[in-house]
Amino acid sequence: MQKKFYTEDHEWISLDGEIATVGISNYAQEQLGDIVFVELPQIGAGAQQGDEIAVVESVKAASEIYAPASGEVTAVNTALESEPARVNEAAEGDGWFFRLRLSDKTELDRLMDADAYQRYVEGLG
Repeated sequence: MQKKFYTEDHEWISLDGEIATVGISNYAQEQLGDIVFVELPQIGAGAQQGDEIAVVESVKAASEIYAPASGEVTAVNTALESEPARVNEAAEGDGWFFRLRLSDKTELDRLMDADAYQRYVEGLG
């Protein structure tokens, strides 16, 4: 299983070779409630770490999704366009948002591993 890294904004990223998959954490989808719309980035779009790259809307609120690392979008999860609830069902699985070809893998060193993220979330209560 690939190691996942997390941001303080509740995005996750997992690396497979040069390509990373990005989505939102289970905690984030629980806070948002029922997801009703996902705006995905364009394939080929570039992003710097921390850039707003996508939007997720729920019955409660709209939230920006930030790039957890710099790179170029190589794929988007088009299934979310017709089935945004996949994010609620499997936020850290089939509910992924997009894939990036990373330009600087060392940026992942600035992110939290699963244990650190769990402690971070527990501290938010």
